[in-house]
Amino acid sequence: MDQIRPLTDIDPGRFATPAIVRRLTAASRRLAELKGVALSIPNQAILVNSLGMQEAKDSSAIENIVTTHDELFKEDAFPELLHNPAAKEVRGYRQALLLGFDLVQSTSLITVNHILAIQEEVEGNSAGFRRLPGTVLKDGAGRTVYTPPQDHDAIVRLMRDLERFINDESLYEADPLVKMALIHHQFESIHPFYDGNGRTGRILNVLHLVQQGLLDTPVLYLSRYIVRNKAAYYQLLQDVRNKDAWEEWVIYMLEAVDRTAGGTMATIHAIGAALLDYKRRIRAGFRFYNQDLINSLFSHPYSKIGHLERELGVSRLTATRYLDQLTAAGFLTKHRIGTSNYYVNTALYGILTVADEHA
Repeated sequence: MDQIRPLTDIDPGRFATPAIVRRLTAASRRLAELKGVALSIPNQAILVNSLGMQEAKDSSAIENIVTTHDELFKEDAFPELLHNPAAKEVRGYRQALLLGFDLVQSTSLITVNHILAIQEEVEGNSAGFRRLPGTVLKDGAGRTVYTPPQDHDAIVRLMRDLERFINDESLYEADPLVKMALIHHQFESIHPFYDGNGRTGRILNVLHLVQQGLLDTPVLYLSRYIVRNKAAYYQLLQDVRNKDAWEEWVIYMLEAVDRTAGGTMATIHAIGAALLDYKRRIRAGFRFYNQDLINSLFSHPYSKIGHLERELGVSRLTATRYLDQLTAAGFLTKHRIGTSNYYVNTALYGILTVADEHA
C-alpha cells in the first residue's frame, strides 16, 4: 500500500519558485476578475444553475459518464418522465454541488460530514467511507498504478487530518490556490469512497475557493480544463506519488484556474448580453414583462409551464400564455415530450453549447 504523507510535512517554501509565483499571480488576478464579472449578473442563481449544469456535464465526462446538452436539460426539466441513467447521474452531481455550496455558506467550513453528504448526493447512496479492501487504481492497460489506503480506520484518520488542513489556516502558510491543489491531490490519493471520488474531489475545489472568499458563488469549474487535459491530469497525480513532483502538479492546477476563469468570464459576458437583450425587447413588447420572468427564463435552458407557475406565482393558463407568446416572438422554441411542452431559451442554449465546443 502506498504511504500518504501529511500535507503539513511538505515545505511551503517549495511553492515559491519563479515559475509557480508567475502562475500564481496570473491565476489570482484572473480569479479576482471573474469574481467581479460574476457580480454583473444580478441574480446569481442564473449562473449557479447554468454553469453548474455545465460543470456537472464535464466532471461526469471525466468518469466516462457522457450525456448531451439536450439530454441533460430535458432530465433537469422532467426528471419524473425520463430515465436516462447518464443524465440522471449528471443531475445528481449538480445537486451535490448546490448542497455543498449551501453547507459552506451556512457554516464557512468544509467538514468530513459535509464531504460524506456531497458524495451521497453524487452517488445516490449512503455507503460512506470504504470498509472493504480491494480498491486499486489502474491505467488504461489495466495495470495497477496506485493502491490507496485499505483500512477503514486509516481512511477516517486521514480524512480527519484533511478536514483540519482545510479549515485551520494556522496549520499551513500557503496561498489558498496552492492549498486547493494540495487538498485535491490528497483527497484523490485517500480515495475514501467506493465510487464518486473524482467528482466529489472536483466539487471540493470550487467549494474551497468560496470558503476562502475568492469567489462569492461557485462559478469556477476546472472539469472542462481537466477533461481536455486528462492524460496530463492523471500522469501528474501519479508523478506526485512516484516522484514527489508537487511543483509540477501545482503549476498544472494554477494553469487550470487561469484558463478556466478566462473562459468562464467570456461565458458570463455572453449570458449577460443575452439577458439584457431579452429584457429590453420583452419589456418593450409585452405588458406581462417583469424581472422574475427574465430570471426564470435564464435559470432554465429548457423552461416548462411549472417553472413559471412556481417562480412567478401565476396560474397554469397564464404561464402557458406567456410562454407561447414569447415563442411566437422568437425568444423561445416550443417542443413536446410525452404529453408535456417545454420551451428552449435559444440564446442561452446557444451560449452554453458554443462554450462547450470552443472552451
